[in-house]
Amino acid sequence: MKFDVVTLFPELIDIYTRNGIIGRAVENGLFEFEAFNLRDYSEDKHKKVDDYPYGGGPGMLLKPEPMFKLLDAIKKHNSYIIYLSPKGSLFNQNKAKELSQKDHLILIAGHYEGIDQRIIERYVDEEISVGDFVLTSGELPVLTIVDAVGRLLPGVLGSEESAIEESHSDGLLEYPQYTRPESYQGMDVPEILLSGHHKKIEEWRLFKAIEITLKRRPDLIKDKSIIEKYNKLSQIYK
Repeated sequence: MKFDVVTLFPELIDIYTRNGIIGRAVENGLFEFEAFNLRDYSEDKHKKVDDYPYGGGPGMLLKPEPMFKLLDAIKKHNSYIIYLSPKGSLFNQNKAKELSQKDHLILIAGHYEGIDQRIIERYVDEEISVGDFVLTSGELPVLTIVDAVGRLLPGVLGSEESAIEESHSDGLLEYPQYTRPESYQGMDVPEILLSGHHKKIEEWRLFKAIEITLKRRPDLIKDKSIIEKYNKLSQIYK
């Protein structure tokens, strides 16, 4: 898989993608990554890539000419082009899984008041938002997509189970986790986790995952059978 990012600040993207788990994945060739500076495709002598919107209004828009030129240069027959926009559909774990099946993602980091609509109509396959809020630029949303999708690719995480047993992977928030020491400042690890009884540990973890989800994100629970399962487990682990 390859990620290509269209940005005005490639140095911000590079810092993140050269470090940590994502950086190691790129270095080890588990996926390809490249950031393209939109200004390099401007024919303006000052490398200008924005202009005022027709019809008036505050702010500036990214111009179509440099964006058309850049996207024509990097897109392929299997490219899937995403524009990170507050108007887009909300990003979640299911979308991350869906995008992890693509061969080539091109991610456009927006700036100012956005981009010329003709760019969207000509090139963009999907507009995605990472939340119901507005940021000063699109680099953080782009990196959110790269991280969430990249970590799902084979070999990126140290353990394949790490991508499975976590919040949102099965529609629930993650259960509480503990490590050594067994007791610290009067706070003890739940006895069930020390029992060595794997089936009961799995049941307890499921119970706690449902419990936390019901308290914090009840909107995530769509299946009534989960509530029934919770009620049954609560008789044992409450």
